[in-house]
Amino acid sequence: MTKAPDDTLRAVANRVIELEEELEASGVATIDGSELEWSRAALHKWVDDVVGVVVSPGLGRVTVIHPGGKRSSIASSTLPYLMSKPL
Repeated sequence: MTKAPDDTLRAVANRVIELEEELEASGVATIDGSELEWSRAALHKWVDDVVGVVVSPGLGRVTVIHPGGKRSSIASSTLPYLMSKPL
Protein backbone atom coordinates (compact mmCIF):
# COMPACT_ATOMS: atom_id res chain seq x y z
CA MET A 1 0.00 0.00 0.00
CA THR A 2 1.40 3.41 -0.97
CA LYS A 3 1.31 6.34 1.39
CA ALA A 4 -0.95 9.31 0.74
CA PRO A 5 0.89 12.58 0.01
CA ASP A 6 0.02 13.97 3.47
CA ASP A 7 1.34 10.80 5.12
CA THR A 8 4.57 11.06 3.16
CA LEU A 9 5.01 14.74 4.10
CA ARG A 10 4.37 13.97 7.77
CA ALA A 11 6.85 11.08 7.66
CA VAL A 12 9.55 13.30 6.11
CA ALA A 13 8.89 16.12 8.59
CA ASN A 14 8.97 13.71 11.52
CA ARG A 15 12.25 12.22 10.30
CA VAL A 16 13.86 15.67 10.09
CA ILE A 17 12.73 16.41 13.66
CA GLU A 18 14.09 13.05 14.85
CA LEU A 19 17.48 13.77 13.26
CA GLU A 20 17.60 17.22 14.88
CA GLU A 21 16.71 15.74 18.26
CA GLU A 22 19.71 13.43 17.93
CA LEU A 23 21.79 16.62 17.78
CA GLU A 24 19.97 17.90 20.87
CA ALA A 25 18.13 20.51 18.83
CA SER A 26 14.41 20.65 18.37
CA GLY A 27 12.29 21.51 15.38
CA VAL A 28 8.67 22.22 14.57
CA ALA A 29 6.99 20.77 11.47
CA THR A 30 4.36 22.66 9.50
CA ILE A 31 2.87 20.98 6.44
CA ASP A 32 -0.61 22.45 6.04
CA GLY A 33 -3.12 25.11 7.02
CA SER A 34 -2.57 28.64 8.24
CA GLU A 35 0.78 27.79 9.84
CA LEU A 36 2.13 26.69 6.46
CA GLU A 37 0.74 29.85 4.84
CA TRP A 38 2.47 31.96 7.49
CA SER A 39 5.77 30.10 6.99
CA ARG A 40 5.60 30.52 3.22
CA ALA A 41 4.93 34.25 3.58
CA ALA A 42 7.92 34.59 5.93
CA LEU A 43 10.13 32.71 3.43
CA HIS A 44 8.94 34.92 0.55
CA LYS A 45 9.82 38.05 2.55
CA TRP A 46 13.22 36.55 3.43
CA VAL A 47 13.92 35.77 -0.25
CA ASP A 48 12.74 39.23 -1.37
CA ASP A 49 15.42 40.77 0.88
CA VAL A 50 18.25 38.87 -0.85
CA VAL A 51 20.80 41.08 -2.62
CA GLY A 52 23.01 38.32 -4.06
CA VAL A 53 23.09 34.57 -4.72
CA VAL A 54 25.94 32.08 -5.14
CA VAL A 55 24.86 28.79 -6.74
CA SER A 56 27.22 25.83 -6.22
CA PRO A 57 25.67 22.71 -7.80
CA GLY A 58 28.82 20.65 -7.26
CA LEU A 59 28.54 21.24 -3.51
CA GLY A 60 24.75 20.95 -3.39
CA ARG A 61 24.53 24.42 -1.90
CA VAL A 62 23.01 27.82 -2.56
CA THR A 63 24.26 30.80 -0.56
CA VAL A 64 22.10 33.89 -0.41
CA ILE A 65 23.51 37.25 0.59
CA HIS A 66 21.38 39.65 2.59
CA PRO A 67 21.85 43.43 3.03
CA GLY A 68 24.93 44.19 5.09
CA GLY A 69 26.70 41.05 3.83
CA LYS A 70 25.00 38.51 6.10
CA ARG A 71 24.96 35.10 4.39
CA SER A 72 22.64 32.11 4.62
CA SER A 73 23.44 28.75 3.04
CA ILE A 74 20.87 26.24 1.86
CA ALA A 75 22.01 22.64 1.41
CA SER A 76 19.87 20.91 -1.20
CA SER A 77 20.24 18.16 -3.74
CA THR A 78 17.86 19.94 -6.15
CA LEU A 79 17.85 23.72 -5.55
CA PRO A 80 21.30 24.44 -7.03
CA TYR A 81 20.33 22.62 -10.23
CA LEU A 82 16.99 24.43 -10.44
CA MET A 83 18.87 27.73 -10.17
CA SER A 84 21.61 26.90 -12.69
CA LYS A 85 21.24 28.23 -16.20
CA PRO A 86 21.79 25.67 -18.96
CA LEU A 87 25.10 25.94 -20.82
